[in-house]
Amino acid sequence: MADKKKIFEQVKYWTLLNAGALALAAGVYFFKSPNHFATGGVSGLSIILQPYIPLTQSQILMIINALMLVLGFIFLGRGCTFKTIYCSVVYSLENYLFELLVPLAGPLTNQTFLELVFAILLTGVGSAIMFNCGASSGGTDIVALILKKYTRLHVGRALLITDALIAASTFFIFDVEAGLFSMLGLFAKAFVIDGVIEDIGKSKYVTVITNEVEKIGGYIIDTMHRDYTTYTATGGYTGNEKHVLIVVCNRPEAVRLRAKAKQLDPASFIIVSDATEILGKGFRDPG
Repeated sequence: MADKKKIFEQVKYWTLLNAGALALAAGVYFFKSPNHFATGGVSGLSIILQPYIPLTQSQILMIINALMLVLGFIFLGRGCTFKTIYCSVVYSLENYLFELLVPLAGPLTNQTFLELVFAILLTGVGSAIMFNCGASSGGTDIVALILKKYTRLHVGRALLITDALIAASTFFIFDVEAGLFSMLGLFAKAFVIDGVIEDIGKSKYVTVITNEVEKIGGYIIDTMHRDYTTYTATGGYTGNEKHVLIVVCNRPEAVRLRAKAKQLDPASFIIVSDATEILGKGFRDPG
């Protein structure tokens, strides 16, 4: 049973990781590149370099990502993780594959703002999924990590500076409209990534005050396959002694636990609150 669960978790993990890379590649190829939305990152760099190099945007992207990975190996060593290498390679190849299978002569529509929305949604959600899996698409993330290692500059600040420079360059390389959309996309992407990461990582913190600690605790361990913490508390008004159970779980489990606790002890008092980040066994690896 444990082996099957472990296999399922691995399949789920790699499916999510590949879905994130695919969403990122689709957002770059179908929406960012045709509209010159250089909102930062290696994709933005490949977009602004494309007019000056006799290669396609996808080919430039592959070359830059390869160079970034080499820099990562030289300066970061093990800091350049296998997952980041994998995502960088898959994302670059998928972008190139889109170019071969679905060649584009220009933007998909004449609605520039609509295309910006899809560009930000796809790339933002894709990046957030990969970050949540403990990986990234490489690129300027590697530059930021190198700067962090050898300077006092914070990674987030380093990324913001490099992305802002790339986005701002579109004013001079393309036109004012492309520059404004790129700057707007840069800031919107940050909100999308933060929001999706927080929502993906959100779990529930459940507190149950009850006299049926063995029954409810048994359900948590035997059915939910979770652990719980319990302690004895005294009611301020009644002076009665009761048990408090604390358990963290995902949202569907919290719904089932709430219903089961009320079934086993109708007099139980239940508090369910959001937990945006949980580190430890059964949740996210603190490393």
